[in-house]
Amino acid sequence: MEHTGLTHIAAPEGVTPGAGYSHVVMGSGWWVALSGQVALDERGEVVGAGDPLAQARQVFENLRRCLAAAGATFDDVVKLTYYVTDTAFLPAVREARDAFVDVERPPASTAVQVAALFRPELLVEVEAFAVLPEVAG
Repeated sequence: MEHTGLTHIAAPEGVTPGAGYSHVVMGSGWWVALSGQVALDERGEVVGAGDPLAQARQVFENLRRCLAAAGATFDDVVKLTYYVTDTAFLPAVREARDAFVDVERPPASTAVQVAALFRPELLVEVEAFAVLPEVAG
């Protein structure tokens, strides 16, 4: 279900349009913050060791599950932050992301290369912020 209370601005005046993200996403409602997710399965085992695409797919599945726990979907996400150990992994991260987000109304995003994540076999971590519409009641 699409969050109709969000406004996406892909390119504010005087700002070059982003490739695959919105520069601004606005909305009102309940703020939801998701901790960074990595490629660990429900048993805490690494999925896709050495494979950035397999890891990114697990990361986005973990994000989907966390969003669902809050009563949210990727349509409610306003911001994604990607932490990668090598920027060469970004195309794989984008491929995995595109299976979950509306590519016509993508969230705002930031990508950062880091020296390492908390376990050496992890290549990608993604955190998310979402806004749920306020429920009358």
